[in-house]
Amino acid sequence: MWRFRSIIVVMMISWSPLVRAMRFDLRSGTSKCITEDIKSSAMTVGKYNVISDVQPAPGSHKITIRVTSPYGNNYHYADHVDSGTFAFTAAESGDYMACYWAVDHKPPVALSIEFDWKSGVAAKDWSKVAKKGQVQVMEVELKKLLDSVTSIHEEMFYLREREEQMQALNRSTNAKMATFSFLSLLVCLSVAGLQLWHLKTFFERKKLL
Repeated sequence: MWRFRSIIVVMMISWSPLVRAMRFDLRSGTSKCITEDIKSSAMTVGKYNVISDVQPAPGSHKITIRVTSPYGNNYHYADHVDSGTFAFTAAESGDYMACYWAVDHKPPVALSIEFDWKSGVAAKDWSKVAKKGQVQVMEVELKKLLDSVTSIHEEMFYLREREEQMQALNRSTNAKMATFSFLSLLVCLSVAGLQLWHLKTFFERKKLL
């Protein structure tokens, strides 16, 4: 029984909603983009800040950030900032991109940026849910579990849909390649036939045949 529960826990962890917390370096005058595959109707929240020993952060430690959808729609934009947050519900499925640009500075400096990106169940503020509903800790955990199971179920259908799209693309590509190969063979045979006809005509004209 405990082994079965452990397997369930491992499966839920492996299928858990998207949570991306990281720290990366960005040199002044350069840019860096981070992408995440998010399905439609999923909630997403993000938080970023430039780590600086001096407060307020100097002008050399300012960044520009833009978050865009797979079709290029802007969901967040901030210019010359050292920290910020964003939140939205994805209207499109696909790779969302968060791009950072560091202010050009001479001499160049290396900025250290902390970025926390959460999607799905992880993006919900459960502390507010507990406070608002005045529920017990166990009830909150059950709500988390229910949302996790629902998210896993939706993610499975989303992955199945993506797989069907890839299979359709592969079938279409194979059909086009077969048509192209047939046309290429037809052109080669036609050229070979024309060359034989031309050589035969040439030799007959020269009375070599």
